[in-house]
Amino acid sequence: MSPPPPLSILDLAPVPLGFTPADALRNTLDLAQHADRLGYVRYWLAEHHNMVGIASAATSVVIAHVAAGTRRIRVGAGGIMLPNHSPLVIAEQFGTLASLHPGRIDLGLGRAPGTDQMTLRALRRDPATAERFPDDVLELQALLGPLQPGQRVQAVPGTGTEVPLWILGSSLFGAQLAAMLGLPYAFASHFAPDALEPALALYRDTFRPSAQQRTPRAMVGVNVVCADTAAEARRLFTSLQQAFTNMVRGTRRELPPPIDDIEGYWTPMEKAHASGMLACSFVGTPDAVRRDLEAFARRVGADELMVATAVHDHAARVRSYELLDAAWAGGGA
Repeated sequence: MSPPPPLSILDLAPVPLGFTPADALRNTLDLAQHADRLGYVRYWLAEHHNMVGIASAATSVVIAHVAAGTRRIRVGAGGIMLPNHSPLVIAEQFGTLASLHPGRIDLGLGRAPGTDQMTLRALRRDPATAERFPDDVLELQALLGPLQPGQRVQAVPGTGTEVPLWILGSSLFGAQLAAMLGLPYAFASHFAPDALEPALALYRDTFRPSAQQRTPRAMVGVNVVCADTAAEARRLFTSLQQAFTNMVRGTRRELPPPIDDIEGYWTPMEKAHASGMLACSFVGTPDAVRRDLEAFARRVGADELMVATAVHDHAARVRSYELLDAAWAGGGA
């Protein structure tokens, strides 16, 4: 049997209820430093705006902070919502990051705005820019590539850094674009799992080799909560269950503390909706999580797993990643 796929971390820089964004950013660096000492391959941060529970809105700034505080692990965006930005500005930002931390920076690109329509207007972006996403990806790729004869606009830093690009998505559109451009693909099944297997099949079936990627490479997002007992893991997981229930209700808050009885928090309809979005979640003791996660990775053919762990208590969150890493390596914690 082939070895399990490598693990990486997706950090949304969650702001726990009762804490501040400054606390969340301190937690992010601390978790990244733990991940740097463990076996995780990448540490990605995501762009969201106008969300009181997420502190990574200035994503490239947080990436710089994390990369400066770590030594080995790759650091990147999972992702930058490209319709919110000029490709030139992103090329300059990530060219700067790659110049400061050569060989350690990734750039995942998303087509969604990562926010609501009112905030999109506050970002001074036209909603129609999402329709230009494929062209913007190509423009960004060119700005990060070698300087071409007659090229009058270049990213400084940026030109020639060839920061690896990933396409992010939760639908067939992203899979098709990643395949057409010959780029690695990351599927957001940690919150939108419905199209996972059709999207991966389309990506692999239509992939065209490129200079960056000769063969398909698919990374799959999952939620994981590990604890010493299954009961404790399930209790810790109620923070994320509450957060998704709040999204169903149209309210976004800081990450709530765990509760003893999630059934008393959501209605049957809310439970069905939130649980559907959280279908790719693995919660329990390290051995149980490893067994179920390995089976899932084999079933979908994941080349890499991107693990998101939203736990209110920072020490418990770090402990979850430590337990998973030890289990993945085949040892104890």
